[in-house]
Amino acid sequence: MSDNINIRNKKASHEYEFIQKYTAGIQLLGTEIKSIRNNQAILSDSFCTFINGELWVRSLHISEYSHGGMSNHLPKRDRKLLLNTRELDKLFKNSSTKGLSIIPIRLFINDRGFAKLEIALAKGKKLYDKREDLRKKDVQREIDRSLKS
Repeated sequence: MSDNINIRNKKASHEYEFIQKYTAGIQLLGTEIKSIRNNQAILSDSFCTFINGELWVRSLHISEYSHGGMSNHLPKRDRKLLLNTRELDKLFKNSSTKGLSIIPIRLFINDRGFAKLEIALAKGKKLYDKREDLRKKDVQREIDRSLKS
């Protein structure tokens, strides 16, 4: 098992423009945290939604633990996110605005050993914005290559 767990949603930065980021705790079962410590999680299709005033992450795939046996978890179950009330109210108000959504960006384990999920209030990018970002990355890559030579 690795001490440095940092699972990223690489597709999110291409698809969305991040407005504000938050770090939230996540309620997990015992076999789920073991799978995360083995880098067995996929964030690419997951999203956050409000259910009864609480923030939940949906479609977060955490693979079953190999030594879990009968007590293993469901890989794509809904998991509750832990934020304080002020942050929840702010997110709820902003996410109800048309065009804004809450998406997970990064799943990591902090220095105290707790799993944390970095989420962002995000706005979807248009196709021309995506192309412009790719152009900027290509230009930066070419500049870096010419400086190394």
